[in-house]
Amino acid sequence: MSLKHLTLSLQFARDAAQHRALLPRHRVARWIRHALDADAEITVRIVGEDEGRALNAGYRHKDYATNVLTFDYAQQPMVLADLVLCAPVVEREAREQNKTLEEHYAHLLVHGALHAQGWDHETSEQDAREMEARETAILRGLGFADPYAA
Repeated sequence: MSLKHLTLSLQFARDAAQHRALLPRHRVARWIRHALDADAEITVRIVGEDEGRALNAGYRHKDYATNVLTFDYAQQPMVLADLVLCAPVVEREAREQNKTLEEHYAHLLVHGALHAQGWDHETSEQDAREMEARETAILRGLGFADPYAA
């Protein structure tokens, strides 16, 4: 597998800064780069509950904060996207799923990077199975367990 070039901007909202130590630039870049099939410019923003909820409401018309939002602007000739992860949601889900916070962030960043490249798990059961299989393979290659195993 040939790793693609990634230009990464990593941002932390004030109310999500406590996750900065867990998400150094080199780690986030490694996780995303393993999910890329093309060169990319990606901004990752870690936000609090209020910003996450406002973005989800404004763009998806769903009035709650979700774990990851992907704003994909282009897939060719390079991937251009913003990934927004809501720190309190990610933390809560990791606890509920008995995962480390690092494992869950890695999964959601890979998940978001795949969405940015056109993968979609909401179009059909087959698409969902294919995307989950791709995520699992990428995460195993990074040394993480299957994120969908119970």
